[in-house]
Amino acid sequence: MGKSRNTRRGQAAADAVVETVEGGLAQLIPDRDRARAWTLLIDGAPQSHVDLDDPAFLSFEYQRRLGHVIDLAAPPGKPLHAVHLGGGAFTLARYLAATRPRSTQQIVERDAPLVQLVRRELPLDANARIRVRSADAREGLGKVPDGWADLVIADVFSGARTPAHLTSTEFLDDVRRALAPGGLYAANLADGPPLAHLRGQIATAAARFPELALIADPAVLRGKRFGNAVLVASDRPLPVAELTRRAASDPHPARLEHGRTLTDFTGGAAPVTDEAAVASPAPPPSVFR
Repeated sequence: MGKSRNTRRGQAAADAVVETVEGGLAQLIPDRDRARAWTLLIDGAPQSHVDLDDPAFLSFEYQRRLGHVIDLAAPPGKPLHAVHLGGGAFTLARYLAATRPRSTQQIVERDAPLVQLVRRELPLDANARIRVRSADAREGLGKVPDGWADLVIADVFSGARTPAHLTSTEFLDDVRRALAPGGLYAANLADGPPLAHLRGQIATAAARFPELALIADPAVLRGKRFGNAVLVASDRPLPVAELTRRAASDPHPARLEHGRTLTDFTGGAAPVTDEAAVASPAPPPSVFR
């Protein structure tokens, strides 16, 4: 394992931190426009952006959409119990701690060397009630007490693909077990044409949750390009109108689908079981250029 400062990768500024972690080559690249902000890349794929001076700032489109879910999960400022499957640079946990003080959070991140790197270079607020567990996401979820979580966020990628065992109805059974009544589940999904993975994931969630919504760039929903979509699910009605408004007013506007239009979008796809599950498709190289 090696760390080199004063490293230039492409147009990266000096003082990038480069280190080998379990998932590949991790790079922390300073943000030229924000004094204490960094972007985490793994093998060249952007994973997270963190501003230590302003943890409520969300740079990535999909993280901003997950931020809207966090904002609408409960009345403003109310503390939450949250589980983050997949840690990255802990961006969303930092956001939740900043916007909902006194929240209690668990991060499950399999890549222990990555956790050590982020803790050292981008330390968490000492007052934030955030516990980080180095474990497989499904294994870590299994240790969450029944009904403990108000919010479960899944943002797990290995080699830019979501592992197969985190795409099934059996996985969502454990999510539901961990969620309190009325709790929210939100997942960052990535797919491109012909959107078979995304349609299958919606069908899988529909088999376990009565209320669903999907937020994504219109070009992604039309199958025009590879990109991220945020799936939101619950056993209670979702704040669809406000989520729609916020997604549409983002710097990169997104569309929200729910109800009949989301069912139609699924196109008869079948729910995914452990036996049939496969990892999400790998993004084309052009996505990260």
